[in-house]
Amino acid sequence: MNIKIILEAKLKEKFYREGVLEYKKRLLGRVEVVEVQNIEEYIKNKQNVYIVTLEIEGKELSSVKFAEKLREIEKEGFYNELLFLIGGAEGLSNSVRNKSHFKLSLSKMTFLHQEAVLVLIEQIYRAYKILNNEPYHK
Repeated sequence: MNIKIILEAKLKEKFYREGVLEYKKRLLGRVEVVEVQNIEEYIKNKQNVYIVTLEIEGKELSSVKFAEKLREIEKEGFYNELLFLIGGAEGLSNSVRNKSHFKLSLSKMTFLHQEAVLVLIEQIYRAYKILNNEPYHK
């Protein structure tokens, strides 16, 4: 399954871009980060996609539970892509939030969208280490 982190903004800061690139390398192409101007337009014609929105009001998961959630989505076998949607400064519109299959909160704290991308891609990497019984996550 293709995993994409869709960001309604830009990864402007060099240190965020470098961190994201490092985890993309470690994930061997499993995850793509896509910068868009309008998430609603991006997902409008998407089919067979599982949508996870990042929202403060979403559900907080431990790293192990997050790994289990990824495995659960992959096992369903119905979806071609797993999309993680991160809004820009104004957040996600209600129409985008309503299309979400799962609302995820990284924390009750507010992060810059660039920070959220870095934290999320690291947690995806950690999830695959957990699922493969590899030692990184401890």
